[in-house]
Amino acid sequence: MKVCVIGNGLVSLTLANVLIQKDLFVDICAIKKNDLKDQSRTLGISKSNVDYFNNEILDIKEILWKIKNIKIYTEKNNKEELLKFDNKDNQIFSIIRNNELHKLLFNKLKKSKFVRFKESHDVDKSKYKLVFNSDPTHPIIKKFFSSKIEKKYNSCAYTTTIIHKKIKNNTAYQNFTKIGPIAFLPISDTETSIVYSLKAFIKKSDLEMNDLVKKYNPIYSIKKINVWKNFQLKSSSLRNYYKDNVLAFGDLLHKIHPLAGQGFNMSLRDIKILSSLIDEKINLGLDLDESICQEFQKNSQSQNFIFSSGIDWVYELFNLESKINSDLLKKSISVIGSNKVVNQFLKKFADSGIRY
Repeated sequence: MKVCVIGNGLVSLTLANVLIQKDLFVDICAIKKNDLKDQSRTLGISKSNVDYFNNEILDIKEILWKIKNIKIYTEKNNKEELLKFDNKDNQIFSIIRNNELHKLLFNKLKKSKFVRFKESHDVDKSKYKLVFNSDPTHPIIKKFFSSKIEKKYNSCAYTTTIIHKKIKNNTAYQNFTKIGPIAFLPISDTETSIVYSLKAFIKKSDLEMNDLVKKYNPIYSIKKINVWKNFQLKSSSLRNYYKDNVLAFGDLLHKIHPLAGQGFNMSLRDIKILSSLIDEKINLGLDLDESICQEFQKNSQSQNFIFSSGIDWVYELFNLESKINSDLLKKSISVIGSNKVVNQFLKKFADSGIRY
């Protein structure tokens, strides 16, 4: 049986690696090659998804950096932790460079007899049992996937990495500043990734961004700040996940604010659901058809929307805190976060979403 995956980003290549393990022939169609020059982009992968990757897709242990603690502050309480999550014996989540993961996924696919790479602007869906589209720029989106719930944050995400003196670097820091959340995400003992979601209509220069890093730097003795990259921020959720045998996936399906690092994790949870549905069909000796798309939407759409709304609620909550002068919000969050049951729930929510 032959299927098609549109796009050559991380979600597309991860999905393709899952599909070939089911002995499905996979055409990977992309308009252009993926640019791997940007080494400032990193992503967080929850512990449960790391386990899934290592056990079911490929071993990524060698390119992961474990995060054992998360400390959260606001600008008003810069010296006092508002929330704290830790797991001293293991990791809460891991940080990985986008380009390193992409290379591993691509190299495994390149060796497979079940994979064919095609540069194509047009995909004939009648030639495939199923088509999975995770490329928001592909022409097929204009035909099938234009109806969505969208929110613009009127802000940009600025990303870079800093080189610093060697330290034991397993703690992530998040500071909700007046102009947006800044995250310090360790990727080695001497290097840390920075993501600053900045409320700004005018593009900031590298020098301006460097000054902001120095202002909110939690612990690092910085030797060098690398070049900054930036992109517009918005969230979106598709109203309809599929059309006939074409199923939307990845960022096309749902896009969320990066403050919690959950975008790729949501897609991995979607892959688990889709993989189970395909396995069920194959085990019953049934053909792959659009009923899989229907079942996928039924099993994932409401949960994805609730999870996305939860991330947006967190953003707006801290956004409110930056605007008001009262300490009431800070005290309320501190009380909630110090409750062991609530703290454990929040960690599980971030690790596994609301389905597992």
